[in-house]
Amino acid sequence: MKKIIILVVLIALLTVFGVKAGYIKFAELKKLSFQTATTSTTPEKVVVVSEESVIIKVVKNAQPSVVTVSISTTQQNPDSIQFDPFNPTNPFNTIPGESRKIEQNIGSGFIVSEDGLIITNKHVVSDTTATYKVITQENKTYPAVQVFRDPLNDLAIIKVDARGLLPLPLGDSDKLQLGQLAIAFGTPLGEFRNTVTQGIVSGLGRGITAGSPFEGSVERLDNVIQTDAAISPGNSGGPLVSSAGQVIGINTAVSQEGQNIGFAIPVNVIKELINNYKSSGGKISRPFLGIRYKVLDKESAVLNDLPAGAYILEVVQGSSADSAGLQKGDVIVKIDGVQIGKEDDISNIVRTKKVGDRLALQIWRDKQTLQKDVVLGEAK
Repeated sequence: MKKIIILVVLIALLTVFGVKAGYIKFAELKKLSFQTATTSTTPEKVVVVSEESVIIKVVKNAQPSVVTVSISTTQQNPDSIQFDPFNPTNPFNTIPGESRKIEQNIGSGFIVSEDGLIITNKHVVSDTTATYKVITQENKTYPAVQVFRDPLNDLAIIKVDARGLLPLPLGDSDKLQLGQLAIAFGTPLGEFRNTVTQGIVSGLGRGITAGSPFEGSVERLDNVIQTDAAISPGNSGGPLVSSAGQVIGINTAVSQEGQNIGFAIPVNVIKELINNYKSSGGKISRPFLGIRYKVLDKESAVLNDLPAGAYILEVVQGSSADSAGLQKGDVIVKIDGVQIGKEDDISNIVRTKKVGDRLALQIWRDKQTLQKDVVLGEAK
């Protein structure tokens, strides 16, 4: 009987200590699991907070340099016809349409110098009869004193009478990489000022036709930046900014056929424009040949019994080409010894020259080869 009592006591003690040991192990395991879970989620939280902090910092620093571009113009309503039943000899009277003044926000821009130079798109300020003004984030309004439109690119410079403005730093678009952060600023739809969207650089070296139904049509542009940062009509002229707070491009166009596809002119083109403006004494000076042409590839040339090159469709009267004796129907085969083709296009060659430079042209006319020297004039 005594042995039985001792055995029962031992079993009870083992049960108690076993449960306690199991509880301790379970608690330690639970604690370890909690620590592991906490550790595994910490890096993700740090990444999110870090990215948000970068964007917030860039926006805070860049917003004072972004402006809204507003237009003021007079629009003439069409004439109307009014029927007068009491005048049988002339029952229809023409009533002249009334003119009305229109003022609205149409685009965006950004400050590049403290003394009032602002960059925007040429198609934003394409109406040469209108007047323009810019509105800052702080709601200060500056009328445009002068507007300089680039004949070669969809770019323009607005000059305002101001001092102490905050310019945006310009980056280097030649160093862009796919996937890097891109932040777009502007006034979408001409209504929502100080709007910011964020995305990435999703393509480089694209070719597009800039503009939109809201802003009007513009020309073909090559070597532009593609981004998925939301760009809407009215964003045109606003800056595309990197995570370093530097301008990498200027918002120019949106795709009407796809979603999250926007385009920007690289900032290095803007930098070249600013240098041109300053070196030309406060204006944009671009070389101008003065022809409208179509590039003939080898296949098209053979079919038309012509040499490969640039077939002249029109010569602008009074231009450099006109002065040099170029004619409609001529084929420009070479310029300075370079064969003309799609890669070495005339426009690409001319844009590397300066006003006053001389070009040696090899011309095909009436099955004869001629040599013509052309001195480049200035685009108006």
